[in-house]
This record gives sequence, C-alpha cells and structure tokens, in this order.
Amino acid sequence: MSLVVENVSKEYPTRGGTLSVLRGASLTLAPGEALAVMGPSGSGKSTLLHVLGTLDRPTGGAVTLDGTDPFALPEPALAAFRNSRIGFVFQDHHLLPQCSVLENVLVPTLVNRTTRPAETEAYARQLLDRVGLGGRLDHRPAELSGGERQRVAVARALVLKPALLLADEPTGNLDRTNARSVGELLLQLHQQERNVLVVVTHSADLANLFPRRLEMNDGTLQPA
Repeated sequence: MSLVVENVSKEYPTRGGTLSVLRGASLTLAPGEALAVMGPSGSGKSTLLHVLGTLDRPTGGAVTLDGTDPFALPEPALAAFRNSRIGFVFQDHHLLPQCSVLENVLVPTLVNRTTRPAETEAYARQLLDRVGLGGRLDHRPAELSGGERQRVAVARALVLKPALLLADEPTGNLDRTNARSVGELLLQLHQQERNVLVVVTHSADLANLFPRRLEMNDGTLQPA
C-alpha cells in the first residue's frame, strides 16, 4: 500500500480562536518504506498520526492509501478499512489485563468477519514466536516486563497483516536497552511484512534507526 499525504491541515476551535495543529503537511511513502517523524511534544506529530490512521479527519488536504480516500467512505466502511488495513502501536501498550498474551493479540480479529479463526490464531502464535514470546502465550500482562508488553502490542498490531503500520512514541515508556530492542523489532517485522511504517517520536535514538526521517515543526514536515 502506498501512502500519499497532500497539504493536510488540522484545526481545532478553542475559546481563544482557531488552533492550527497541522499546516499543510505532505509526504509520500511507497510500499515497503519506513519513516520516522521527529518533533517535541505539541509539535503536531501525534495529530498527524491520528489523521493517517483515520482516527481523526483532516480539516483540509487529502490522504490516500493505495489510491483510496478513506475519509470518503461511510462510517461503517471506514471502521472496517481501519481495522483491516491499518495497525497501531501506542506509547502505552493498552493490553487487556484479564486476557492472556495470545488473547490480547487476537483482539483485533473479534470485529473482523473476513478472517478465519484457526488461520488467524496460528498466525498470532507465529508472530508471538517472532517477537520472542512464544513461550508466554498464557501469561497475563502483569506477568510481563514493560518491553515484553510492548512486544505483545506490536504483534497485536500486525495480526491482521495491515498494509500501514503506525507507531506513536512506541519506546517512550521503556528504558534505553528495551527501547532499542523494540525499535529494531519494529523495523525487522516491517521489512519482513513489506508494509508502510510510520513512527512518530521525540527520541533521536529511535529515529536514527530509520533510513528516512522528517521533522515536525509548527505543524509542517521538514527534512530532519
């Protein structure tokens, strides 16, 4: 899936007037490309990721995924598109504490009617093995370290084989060793799956792992 972002803006009404968070952001990524977007807190990078993930609609401009404008879809079709074509990894792993590792990875499949349960579970087990947790399938999140929980979150994001993988500060809650390990894991799985990967981060260590980097500055994207 190719990703094309053209002159995207995002504004929010406030008591003091209109707040412009994105100001004409543009980028193009071909299938198999990976990008790190750097910038301090409040620069607009998380807003950009939410727009790319169709979690938030742009005020202006256009986003197309493999030639499709997802925001032109009716809401049920947009939700199905997001579930099947886009994977998310957040700073907080958002694992369900009452569920096992395997059950957490399978959560996205519960609302996807196109998957075959047996095949999807087999793939989930394969993913957990690839992220180094093949022996922890029945463990609960409380029994895992922070780095291991984030590895579960990565596997969950990939279980439906999304064409676009988005990660918002995926190493922000980790120590330096685990942060580098998770960053390298994201890139390794991206290269194996040949999806489009976009990571937003304030960490230079994480961004430097990526072959392409941009910087978000006052709502615009610039060469890093």
